[in-house]
Amino acid sequence: MSGKKLDITIGNVNEVYDGPGGILWEMLMGEQIHVGGDRETDILAQKAGIGADSRLLDVCSALGGPARQLARTYGCSITGLDATLRMHEEAIRRTADAGLSGKIAFRLGNALDMPFRANTFDVVWGQDAWCYITDKKRLIDECARVLKPGGILAFTDWLETGPMPAAEWQALHEFMVFPYMETLEGYATMAENAGLRVIEKEDLTPDFATHIQTYLDNVQNDFRQGIVDNYGQEMYDEVVRGITLWRDASAAGKTGRGRLVARKQ
Repeated sequence: MSGKKLDITIGNVNEVYDGPGGILWEMLMGEQIHVGGDRETDILAQKAGIGADSRLLDVCSALGGPARQLARTYGCSITGLDATLRMHEEAIRRTADAGLSGKIAFRLGNALDMPFRANTFDVVWGQDAWCYITDKKRLIDECARVLKPGGILAFTDWLETGPMPAAEWQALHEFMVFPYMETLEGYATMAENAGLRVIEKEDLTPDFATHIQTYLDNVQNDFRQGIVDNYGQEMYDEVVRGITLWRDASAAGKTGRGRLVARKQ
């Protein structure tokens, strides 16, 4: 489990996703704003055993893209929890436009102090967003608290996967506005300490590096003019610099991504 942490708060993350940062990441990743889009959502849903009777909590639900896919595909009922007002309001609007408001509800709130009673959900879910959370142990404890006995925790996240110089670590985290990244083993230990039994943990790092290269290619080609026109050359240069740092770190196996599925005892 990580020992280093940047002085980044939930307010800093909200500033990013209330502004151009949220628009940029949707541009690069689509409205699901996670690596792999629809396909990765389906993989995680199948591993979590989601069905029509499942009551699911999506922690850091952003624009609600995965929630809408899950509701349409599996018929489950979903609550999305997110702390960023623009994301929250946009998720509600898009879900209403999709005719799915009866299946999906969104709550504005903090993942470290969830506004739900214990033993409420069959599945607690996250996709590539918990890297923004300032206290991963408390997050996992909260996920375990709101899960029903026998319920499933299923998530993917960006991870620290290898050693790196302090300056590189700081530059990577500052660009993404991450307080710190966890390791896959760190997450597994937290889950076990919270009373969950780990069913599966998978290192997805090689695939991660491929995706980061694709994001860089898209910024430098398809989206270059749009970023310059809307946000200026300086913003474009900063985005290229930051994603190049991440491309190099992921290609070297220093940063990556993982999937974990665990059951509450």
